Amino acid sequence: MSHKRATKRKAFIAAGGVAALGAAALVLPNAMASQTDAKGAAPKTLAASDASDLASQLQGLLGEAFAGAYYDSGKQRLIINVIDGLQIEGDDNNVIIQAQEAGAEVREVENSWSELLKGAATLKKEATVPGTAWAIDPRTNRLQVTADSTVTGENWDTIESTVKSLGAGMATIKKSAGTFKPFLEGGDAIFGGGARCSAGFNVVNAEGAPAFLTAGHCGVAEAEWSEEENGAPIGTVDAATATFPGVGDFALVNYNDPATQAASTVDLGNGQTVDINAVGEAAVGLQVFRMGSTTGLADGQVTGLEATVNYPEGTVTGLIQTNVCAEPGDSGGSLFTEDGQAIGLTSGGSGDCTVGGETFFQPVTTALAATGATLGDGGAGAGEEAAGGAGDAAGAGEEADGGAAAGAGQEEGAAAAGAGAGEEEGAAAAGAGDEAGAGEEAAAGAGQEHEQGVGDQGVGEQGVDERGVHQ
Repeated sequence: MSHKRATKRKAFIAAGGVAALGAAALVLPNAMASQTDAKGAAPKTLAASDASDLASQLQGLLGEAFAGAYYDSGKQRLIINVIDGLQIEGDDNNVIIQAQEAGAEVREVENSWSELLKGAATLKKEATVPGTAWAIDPRTNRLQVTADSTVTGENWDTIESTVKSLGAGMATIKKSAGTFKPFLEGGDAIFGGGARCSAGFNVVNAEGAPAFLTAGHCGVAEAEWSEEENGAPIGTVDAATATFPGVGDFALVNYNDPATQAASTVDLGNGQTVDINAVGEAAVGLQVFRMGSTTGLADGQVTGLEATVNYPEGTVTGLIQTNVCAEPGDSGGSLFTEDGQAIGLTSGGSGDCTVGGETFFQPVTTALAATGATLGDGGAGAGEEAAGGAGDAAGAGEEADGGAAAGAGQEEGAAAAGAGAGEEEGAAAAGAGDEAGAGEEAAAGAGQEHEQGVGDQGVGEQGVDERGVHQ
């Protein structure tokens, strides 16, 4: 296939101002925050993308005082946690004053970000049990620990006792009805052997050639991927960067044809696309959309950061936790925002799009940093809009890598490589056969159902589908 896309009706994307940091100062364009003249008035409202940028800046400036941040979508307000006892009155704490002036509400909490990370490290050391996951939830200022339906008996006792050992107010634990598993299959579907996955976002590799990102457990399962089942391969996995399990779940797939024109878009179905203009950081409370080949479009919110998931194939760290549903076959699919920011790649989770559940995503920022790729089409001629978006995205990727992504990248646990590969062939790939069937069954109805749902959420008629990402 040519991968040259026909012109489609584009989603309207308001170009949001990006928070810029210079000389220890927080700067947001006035147009991006509602102004308040009255002294002591409520914090300014912020767009979700600007809130993520501001949170990244504050994490670097506050250091040990930083205890996480989240976005209150109802009030359009960024909430910044600082450790209890930090002096926030007077001119002696310029950073806090700047944060408030830039539109953040400051909240004092008990646990610092570093303490929460230490708690997560203890869980990894003492309670790495298949079927468990944990992530930092800034809203509760605690680690949220989840155990799926397979965790019983001694394993449950281990999890429970480890959570208690962290001390009161550090972590909570809950049961999930489903089971944690990688969602092998995909967005606009791609096929490799008996496996099915989704392409995530089109990128340009370190050599300037066209490629796309997908899930690492897909990349270690099969070396070549096709657009049609049993079709000719269109891309080959960069085996040196494919990661799963370990510090992430991502893979770079290079298009076999260097002349491939692959637009920096996400296909919404019905001939509509959304331009992907930048790389963004996840923030708890951020409204996000996911596209996958099995279930089509789904939306929800980010619920946790720096998530660790103990899949049967191995432990993956540094993920984003959400309440967005997904099913087998959605793996590798794109997670993005309404205004066109690339956020993540579908990894796995529990539940389905009938009963819900937790779903985990690989941050795009760390996948790009690890593979040396940049967002966009690299001037391959995918269209003026896509090319423009690619340019913006490159800068956004660099900026994001310097902020909160740095921490995520260190923890990003996508399972190392070989360990998962062998098991993935037998476990995930075997499941992929069943999943492929399930995907084919679900795909037809999912497209219409999810596209309509997104319309209700504000993306309008656009829907969101992975097909634009790699066709």
